Amino acid sequence: MLDNIRIVLVHTSHPGNIGAAARAMKTMGLSALYLVAPEQFPHIKAVEMASGASDILDTAVLVKTVEEAIADCTLVIGTSARMRTIPWPLFSPREMSEKVRQESPNSQVAILFGREQSGLSNDELHRCHMHIQIPANLEYSSLNLAAAVQVIAYELRLASLSQQGVSEDWDYRLANVDEMEKFFVHLQAVLIEIGFLKLNAPRQLMTRLRRMFLRTRPDVMEMNILRGMLTAVQEVKK
Repeated sequence: MLDNIRIVLVHTSHPGNIGAAARAMKTMGLSALYLVAPEQFPHIKAVEMASGASDILDTAVLVKTVEEAIADCTLVIGTSARMRTIPWPLFSPREMSEKVRQESPNSQVAILFGREQSGLSNDELHRCHMHIQIPANLEYSSLNLAAAVQVIAYELRLASLSQQGVSEDWDYRLANVDEMEKFFVHLQAVLIEIGFLKLNAPRQLMTRLRRMFLRTRPDVMEMNILRGMLTAVQEVKK
């Protein structure tokens, strides 16, 4: 289970936080670290704060965008400290770890952590299947990045130690993020063609449709059916 989980740090500003996050990961058995456009990396401060977990830093994958970090993942989870205008499926760290435990052994799971000061953007959160909130003290809910990683990693560690309730393999693998994004582009194009989506007054239609389809998590066969239906609509329009 843990081998299929990647921790994705987005636009981290302080290299020490990267090192401390790597240490938090290693103590709980996680090893896949993805860094999206960090301000300073590699950096000696990251190595110092890793405190023996520099192997996690050595194998960290550096990418320029969140899309690159999650393209092949079938489950993407975003950490968020605040409520959103359009609510998204929201879980505690323990509830989230149970969801991850029930994933197929072939699934790739990404957990996104945002910028130290502002967290993940709305666009980044809209790319996630679900969100996590750590139930911290409401009077002082600000968690250091590495501390947040530690909490999530601990819950994942606990879930991985349980061997019961693992789901059976599905007949087709779940659609990954790249395939879902291509579907959303196709869907939007068709909705514009048939006049259902007005770009000058979108009313968050695509955001709500994105939430719905990410919540249902179609497999690749279901995705092919949906794309085929969209193509058929386009053919009729011609």
